[in-house]
Amino acid sequence: MLDEQVPFLTGETLPLDVSDRYFEPGTTTRTASVYEHCALALDASLAVGEHGLPLFGTGDWNDGMNRVGAQGKGESVWNGWFFITVLKAFADLADQIGDTSRAAWCRERAEALRAALEEHAWDGRWYRRAYFDDGTPLGSAENEECRIDCIAQSWSVISGAAQPQRARQAVASADEMLVRQEDGLILLFTPPFDKGKLDPGYIKGYVPGIRENGGQYTHGVAWLVQAAALLGQRDRAMELFDLLNPIHHGDTRDKVSRYKTEPYVLAGDVYGEAPLAGRGGWTWYTGSASWLYRIALEDILGFHVRGARLTLAPCVPANWPRYEIVYRYKSATYQIQVENPPGGKGAVQSVAVDGVVAADGVIELMDDGKRHDVRVLLG
Repeated sequence: MLDEQVPFLTGETLPLDVSDRYFEPGTTTRTASVYEHCALALDASLAVGEHGLPLFGTGDWNDGMNRVGAQGKGESVWNGWFFITVLKAFADLADQIGDTSRAAWCRERAEALRAALEEHAWDGRWYRRAYFDDGTPLGSAENEECRIDCIAQSWSVISGAAQPQRARQAVASADEMLVRQEDGLILLFTPPFDKGKLDPGYIKGYVPGIRENGGQYTHGVAWLVQAAALLGQRDRAMELFDLLNPIHHGDTRDKVSRYKTEPYVLAGDVYGEAPLAGRGGWTWYTGSASWLYRIALEDILGFHVRGARLTLAPCVPANWPRYEIVYRYKSATYQIQVENPPGGKGAVQSVAVDGVVAADGVIELMDDGKRHDVRVLLG
């Protein structure tokens, strides 16, 4: 697939005073491989600002913050962590196909971003969210609105790049300030934008506590569950997952009357401010659902398939005695039983396939039409 030749899109360059335009793009006769397109995208995206962080532009992940970097100088802390993740993954891919110079380029830039983030993004107890065009920080203790943002803390862990002590402190701060246990909510950031002097963009047009403006925007806050699991917080990761699980918003009459949306699908957002706190917003929102499913499967249950290799690295609660996964790989079926004896720390002690110990805990998947018994012991 990486060698597949595809054309480029063409379109008119926008004037400096125009932020967007709807048009139907054309295609060029010139083509390049998918791999080359990816490399060119990395090149084009790595412009950095005064603090050495990626430019925010008219939106990074949160496109409602479309005026943070509209003048081309604002910087995104979250995008720094995200870009490190992308660069490290692409470096591994480049190594696989023998492009060692590109792999080295990716790792050099990832390290430069990591150093810039640690120098300029740490706020004392958590990581900032961004810098405006004029250098004003966002997601800082000095802000009256959006003092702490969830995704910058979560991705400091997910990227694997932050100083471990800082990453743990950042997630602890997010847990303390953004998780509203009594309301069953995890907020995207707090406080919401309302009447303060900051002008982040159209996000401020939302009522405080609605959607991205300080409500539970499920896509983003799901990453806090992942971060907790990656930190090995066995019980807390499951508690946070349960806060997002819609079934827990509909298990009593009072909760149903407050939530008002389907308890069997994930809501894209849940309102975070009175008098509507706890009411569900968009449902059937597959972006959030797919992330939360992946986090449940890979980061909590620990199920990782890469090619024809399966590994188990669970982060399940201490009070789970066992669980099972049935996995179909092509014509074969793998019946996986995970035992979690009391008193252990949840680390994998042994893996056996059909009674034979798996070397290094790696299960080599086979397309043999058979049913295989996998036993995993935690301890």
